Amino acid sequence: MTPFTTRQLGRSELIVPEVCLGTMTFGEQTSEADAHAQLDFALSAGIGFIDTAEMYAVPPRAETFGASESIVGRWLKHQRRDQLQIATKVAGPSRNLGWIRNGPPALDRTNIRLALEGSLQRLQTDYVDLYQLHWPERNQPMFGQWQYEPDKERAGTPIREQLEALGELVREGKIRHIGVSNEHPWGIMEFTRLADELGLPCIVSTQNAYSLLNRTFETGLAEVCHRQQVGLLVYSALAFGHLTGKYLSDPQAPGRITRWPSFGQRYTKPNVLPAVQAYVALAEKHGLTPTQLALGFSRSRWFVSSTIIGASSLAQLKETLPAMQTTLSPEILAEIDAIHLRYTNPAP
Repeated sequence: MTPFTTRQLGRSELIVPEVCLGTMTFGEQTSEADAHAQLDFALSAGIGFIDTAEMYAVPPRAETFGASESIVGRWLKHQRRDQLQIATKVAGPSRNLGWIRNGPPALDRTNIRLALEGSLQRLQTDYVDLYQLHWPERNQPMFGQWQYEPDKERAGTPIREQLEALGELVREGKIRHIGVSNEHPWGIMEFTRLADELGLPCIVSTQNAYSLLNRTFETGLAEVCHRQQVGLLVYSALAFGHLTGKYLSDPQAPGRITRWPSFGQRYTKPNVLPAVQAYVALAEKHGLTPTQLALGFSRSRWFVSSTIIGASSLAQLKETLPAMQTTLSPEILAEIDAIHLRYTNPAP
């Protein structure tokens, strides 16, 4: 593989590779030995950017809570910490995760601090380079929901208080930079506005789903993030494996979708299958694998700071990582847009 390009992450001084290693399979689908092998391989390829979360492994359950961070931590203690960029996340409220701080009930000062302290202990480090709010506390559509419903409004911790809590941890040196995840334009604007007005730390990134099947980021978030200098960290670029094409030939192929059928609600919508078929046919037409098409597309987007790639095994990572270096021609990108206009965001 040729060296991966790097990009500045938002307003920060962090220079990150265009690929980030995701770890949500560590401790569930992926054994610790294989996970450490993946980390070693990624680092040897120039990828020192690692994303995890207190909630991982996924799908979340009490028995694997914190497992991914712990596995990363046991590897991290043997590495040069200053050569790595570690990102993790605090779980948001209202997801029926009763084993995480009894809820967790809110993204308030107490919960954010407890979450970070737990993450630092599991990661065996004194600080994280990027600390993210895994999902918003307020009412908004996410994880496959696609409509905002005002009648579901609920009380919550004001964004100002969330920023103040994060600011304390930044001043203490436990966090270098902050980010959000699964955000919408209003949230990005409110976080950046309050940070600028009050002299609080500003978010430098948002981690959102983005793929050939879900280009909703382009509608409002692309402009907002560009103007507010917030980078996009892409997750689900392969749409839970759908964009590899493996489920077309074998609907019961091994993967998260077949192992946990209720896990991928985003991909149960009616136009997912015909869209996948169209993208797979396009890849074959141009002598590409479906994975090369999907990851090459993510790489081509001007607003993407880094694409998070997760793998259930080292063999899968070795197959997937080179595909991230695919460059798509203007002709292919135009054909992708034509399919997108036919099957617009089938998995928002």
